[in-house]
Amino acid sequence: STQTKGTRKMNAQSANSQLMATAAKPPGLLQQVGMAGSAAVITVSFIHPIDVIKTRIQISAEYGKLGMFGTASRVVGNEGVLALWKGVNAAWLREASYTSLRLGLYEPCKVAFGCTTPETTTFLKKFAAGSAAGALGSLAGNPFDVLKTKMMASEGGQASIMKTGSELLKNQGIGGFYRGIDSNIARAMVLNGTKMAVYDQAKGYVVAVSGWERKSLLTTFFSAVCAGFFMTCTVSPFDMIRTRLMNQPSDAKIYNNAVDCMVKIATQEGPLTFWRGFLPIWSRFAPTTTLQLVIFEQLRALMGMESL
Repeated sequence: STQTKGTRKMNAQSANSQLMATAAKPPGLLQQVGMAGSAAVITVSFIHPIDVIKTRIQISAEYGKLGMFGTASRVVGNEGVLALWKGVNAAWLREASYTSLRLGLYEPCKVAFGCTTPETTTFLKKFAAGSAAGALGSLAGNPFDVLKTKMMASEGGQASIMKTGSELLKNQGIGGFYRGIDSNIARAMVLNGTKMAVYDQAKGYVVAVSGWERKSLLTTFFSAVCAGFFMTCTVSPFDMIRTRLMNQPSDAKIYNNAVDCMVKIATQEGPLTFWRGFLPIWSRFAPTTTLQLVIFEQLRALMGMESL
């Protein structure tokens, strides 16, 4: 009887150990990408109106003079409140492809760049990992980025994603969906490199100064806000060039490539034009970065993963 009880106890302990091992097993690559995509789609549903306002300001000097609140007022007054969500379906597809990869692939890229111990994990390696993940995500998401930009910039009634895509395909072929790919990849590399490296690095500083845990919601929040500001500083010029390239008329070509666009903007409109719309870009990046990373970190915790 005593031996039987001992055997049962050992079996129960063995089962518990197996259960704990299974629960602690980290999610695979697809699960990480899926969590990142979920966080991104949820976030963009709330942040999209700021993106619409930012795009209008970037493509039009008239909207630029009105500023963020003036542009919002004109868009709502002329086109209705729903105009602030123009292109949101394309934005969902973009986030499900682009952001899921650039956020979900960051940690695997860190390992690939040799970030295996605190001693080997430098800021430059974090930036390189973020840039690599951003470039891969950009290749997947560029077609939806083009559609989203054109739909947000269209004035009047609600733009259809199918109609916008059909017109683009008819006038420019498949290549039209990869318009601005050079500037978009450069933007994605700078954006994600800055975002993930600053966020990762800022976490260490926040923990050291505050004493909070690395997985704390407050640590995530303040680190993400910091990353959002520096992203705006580095990405604004690339964002301007990308928006101009993607929003060219379907039947015309104003800029030959990213370099041509950069030169024409600088010579014809002045260098400060690259930072036109800084406030709406920051207003979009700050909450977007914060919400994305907070939701992503919470999903990682639910899946038994450590904090970034």
